[in-house]
Amino acid sequence: MAKLDYEDKEVEVKDDEKIVEQLMEFGVPFGCQDGLCGTCRLKILEGAENCTPLTEAEKAMGDRDEHNRLGCQLKIKGGKVKITF
Repeated sequence: MAKLDYEDKEVEVKDDEKIVEQLMEFGVPFGCQDGLCGTCRLKILEGAENCTPLTEAEKAMGDRDEHNRLGCQLKIKGGKVKITF
């Protein structure tokens, strides 16, 4: 199980699965949940290497920095990831 950390709150998430539900618990705002609107943009502070690569939807938003991600597209491969939004 991977770990997701936001403001000293930590939850376990299943490896390689979308984490929308856990992000909603942290208060991340969501719109379309398809990677089109950009409402759920977040920043990875630590553990970007533990995340899956940018999706085509994320690349289409124009920012190719692996630390700037869309919450609806993000999956954690394992380990720990710390975010802010």
